[in-house]
Amino acid sequence: MDRQQPAAEAQDAIPEGYVPCTTWDGPFGPSLGRLYQRRDGGGFAFRVQARHNNARDVTHGGMLMTLADQILGLSVQQALEGGYAATVSLNCDFIASAAPGDLIEGTAEVTRVTRSIVFVRGSLRCGDRLLLNASGLWKRLARRDPPRPGA
Repeated sequence: MDRQQPAAEAQDAIPEGYVPCTTWDGPFGPSLGRLYQRRDGGGFAFRVQARHNNARDVTHGGMLMTLADQILGLSVQQALEGGYAATVSLNCDFIASAAPGDLIEGTAEVTRVTRSIVFVRGSLRCGDRLLLNASGLWKRLARRDPPRPGA
């Protein structure tokens, strides 16, 4: 399976209904590629690049798990109205794969918030195709201002 990298224009185009995600989640997230957020706040999207592939020339499972961690974690941040939390547990079920150029869309739902733990579940899809289901626990942390780029 020899997939070609999609044209740069397709890689850089903002998906319809989305805007670039501006929620700061540290320097790691941007190193993966651009994350988008639905204009209505109801989910996220990510365009797969060839550098995200495994030896079978499909998106590496670790990349899908990382994306799930980002999307569920950002959803927890939203539920906590900007409060901080860290992943304690993330369970992922892999259903299908994606390829370079594919737009992966992810949604998450916070199902319970306690004094110390946030419960969340979500999924990643490519069109109508379910790629991954995830569930996890996030530990609520004391609020502090993180360092910003260039600060």
